[in-house]
Amino acid sequence: MDLMAIAFPFNDPVAVHIGPLGIRWYGLAYMAGLLLGWLYMRRLCGNERLWGGPSPMTPYQADDFLFWATLGTVLGGRLGFFLMYEPTMLLHDPLRFFRLWEGGMAFHGGLLGVGAAIWIFARMNRIPVRSLMDLSAAAVPFGLFFGRLANFINGEIYGRLTDVPWAVEFPARVLLAGDAAGPRHPTQLYEAALEGLAMFFLLRYSTHTRLALQRPGLVTGVFLAAYGVFRIVAEYFKEWDFGQFFTTAYFSEGVVYSLPMIALGVLFVATARRGRGKEPAPA
Repeated sequence: MDLMAIAFPFNDPVAVHIGPLGIRWYGLAYMAGLLLGWLYMRRLCGNERLWGGPSPMTPYQADDFLFWATLGTVLGGRLGFFLMYEPTMLLHDPLRFFRLWEGGMAFHGGLLGVGAAIWIFARMNRIPVRSLMDLSAAAVPFGLFFGRLANFINGEIYGRLTDVPWAVEFPARVLLAGDAAGPRHPTQLYEAALEGLAMFFLLRYSTHTRLALQRPGLVTGVFLAAYGVFRIVAEYFKEWDFGQFFTTAYFSEGVVYSLPMIALGVLFVATARRGRGKEPAPA
């Protein structure tokens, strides 16, 4: 171990052992993100000042949406991970899809899964789709923050070798074949700070100071564009897997998948600014 590096603090991915069973840090992190996001969404629904009148969604409907959001996150995140990043892994071991405790969640896949859940739930409950998207976007930073902490605990998506004072020495057991041991950027923590903390304060400013919820789609657009930028910044500190289809010496697959998010975010912001009033509920 490099004496100048910070020792990796998690030797066991299991937080609590109960006989032959174990509660993993990974599961606790995702549970915390979903529950805090749900509670925050309820608070937003109950604050009429933010909407300029009654919210288009009640706190009780937010309770029901928690199940749909969880389903979309897990199914979309798992499918996205295998289809976007590790397609051959799923072909060789299809049952790994169900072994959530081994890690492997793709944010871009989770985003698509939650998007589908939003559309279905909004249609079923006659809620304006863009308003539900805005509520979900405002709550997502909780999940991103704890999800990136889970990545760190599992030693996933670590950074490149570096000599910065805060470099972390990840154990050999988490390194991919061909990756050298040594102090590395803790990119999971960079993303937790950017996608979780910085994103929360940016969206909080949008909803509570700029009253962006009164322009359906604006919070969603800010979230998509900001996430794309934050993700691209973090990607250039990561150890890239050159076996992935879109990864080259100049950009990674994470960069490629983030560019359409920025474009879509700009589109949402532009159309939200042109709109007036609340989006009509679906027929």
